[in-house]
Amino acid sequence: MWIVFAVSSAVFAALTSIFAKIGIENINSNVATAIRTLVVLIMAWIMVFLTGQHSNLGSISQRNWIFLIISGICTGLSWLCYYKALQSTEVMKVVAIDKFSIVLTLFFSALILKEAITLKMIVGIICITVGTLLLAF
Repeated sequence: MWIVFAVSSAVFAALTSIFAKIGIENINSNVATAIRTLVVLIMAWIMVFLTGQHSNLGSISQRNWIFLIISGICTGLSWLCYYKALQSTEVMKVVAIDKFSIVLTLFFSALILKEAITLKMIVGIICITVGTLLLAF
């Protein structure tokens, strides 16, 4: 089932970029990011209550809170930068460089989480890097 969610995520992420480019026309990118964030916030809390998970909020550890807050800050900074970049150039260039986050995630997962990097991953990293450079420049 994870593959269905992963593919759905990719489709929605692609549509997000297209609709964002249209939506940020003639408005400040920070305002656009705030509007998008508000919509995401409302949708996320609706899902928490619809699935009955609100009763589990008290069991979240301090460590979980700290890392979720840091992750949220990183998401916010990413979105602010993404929208500013979208206002400045073509969607294809921004998305290509943004998706380079795959390579950075693999690097950080090895460095911070001590996850193994295999030869197959190295080949993939090289392909993604070359593809990013070809699409963006």
